[in-house]
Amino acid sequence: MNVEVRPGPGSDERLSGMPAIAHVGVIGAGQMGNGIAHVCALAGFSVVLSDIKAEALQKAMAVMARNMDRQVNRSLIRAEDKIDALGRITTTTDYAAFSACDFVIEAATEKEEVKKNIFAALTPHLKPSCMLASNTSSISITRLGAATDRPEKFIGMHFMNPVPVMKLVEIIRGIATDEPTFQAVQAVANKLAKITAVSEDFPAFIVNRILVPMINEAVYALYEGVGSVAAIDTSMRLGANHPMGPLELADFIGLDTCLSIMQVLYEGLADSKYRPCPLLVKYVEAGWLGRKTGKGFYDYGQNPPRPTR
Repeated sequence: MNVEVRPGPGSDERLSGMPAIAHVGVIGAGQMGNGIAHVCALAGFSVVLSDIKAEALQKAMAVMARNMDRQVNRSLIRAEDKIDALGRITTTTDYAAFSACDFVIEAATEKEEVKKNIFAALTPHLKPSCMLASNTSSISITRLGAATDRPEKFIGMHFMNPVPVMKLVEIIRGIATDEPTFQAVQAVANKLAKITAVSEDFPAFIVNRILVPMINEAVYALYEGVGSVAAIDTSMRLGANHPMGPLELADFIGLDTCLSIMQVLYEGLADSKYRPCPLLVKYVEAGWLGRKTGKGFYDYGQNPPRPTR
């Protein structure tokens, strides 16, 4: 795998012939989408944030305001920066609002058909020069791009969670992605003060190709009775110096997302070592998806959260 790492100094330099980006669209107002809108607005972009539910948009604006307050309290930004950034964000449930966007980032659920349906509904509203990115954490960028009317302007831009805190962005070129699009998206990442790692378009890219199978193996260790939830997480926190145990991390990511990534790896690489653990499947079938549903490997209805197994 050819891996390239570039620092993001936050500069606004433009390469000759590279498309200028001023208006950014973000599709999906969940945890990832509102984080992407947050950093784009703080970086000075005009942002259109969309979701199919108006209440999700209201919640996203409130979350961004609270997160920016934390940044103000930590002297990372000024109070006026928060006010200006929130003023740059408009919300909508209508893809027609993306007509002036130079660049649109899709941050919907990690299901290929959902993403393809979004692009089919979105692209008729975009100007021809508008570039598209998916925040997918595992799905083929080549395949997603081929489902649009502009595969040469389609790219993967995978942010880490939580977006305002994590410095890394994975950049993934599809087979058709052209050089101006790649350079323009690198420039966006630079302006967001992110560090980019360039990955080839293989299932799960770099971070999740390594991280999620580790989580899946931790679930197998639980499933097989090697250790309890507490024992496994304590072992990895103290024995491997991880800031968060793998089962706690799975709850943070979302067990449905972990399962989707393992399924992409298993189907895309046809290797039995990527078989999703049956216990992970069972938790997802039960609707125990982690923090976002209040229960996963831990029960978040109690303080401190109590292991569920």
